[in-house]
Amino acid sequence: MTICIPQIIVAANNEFVTIMPKRKKDQLSQDAEDLYEALNQLVRVYQFRDRDRICCYDVSVTQCYAVETLVKKGAMRLQVLAEKMFLDKSTASRVIDALERKGYVSRAEDNEDRRAVKIQATDAGRELYEKIRGDLIAEEITMIENLSAEARQGALTLLRQITRATEKRCGLTNERGSDPTQAY
Repeated sequence: MTICIPQIIVAANNEFVTIMPKRKKDQLSQDAEDLYEALNQLVRVYQFRDRDRICCYDVSVTQCYAVETLVKKGAMRLQVLAEKMFLDKSTASRVIDALERKGYVSRAEDNEDRRAVKIQATDAGRELYEKIRGDLIAEEITMIENLSAEARQGALTLLRQITRATEKRCGLTNERGSDPTQAY
């Protein structure tokens, strides 16, 4: 077994610099490349799965995410919903218009500012969300049922850590974006 020990040297400006041996750095680069490929493939598969599954319910993936956000976070103004979904306000407005025509969301006067409007999920929207969520969770069960409890928990821990690191790297906060401790 080879142990890689970092070397600490003093740079010309009298600051300490840690230099990792080449072998360790190469392994980190390889792991990062492998992670990139694995996550890319996972995201690609999930996007196609979501598109095929969710669109069977007469809503787009984006519309489904909007209903999900409103069910989980409650009524909110359009601008807040747009921010949570990482959409332009005009795009979010079109999404909400379509959902309102289908009866999955409604608009109501904002009690804090009567000039503003809040959007909320209707009973039909909540039912739709629960149906889609239930079907997708049933699918997840079949994917992970043969994994050990330790493997399942390890995967959850890793995915949550990667989510938090990505949010931090992108300057996102849980108030604006997803909460890695919850299915979102």
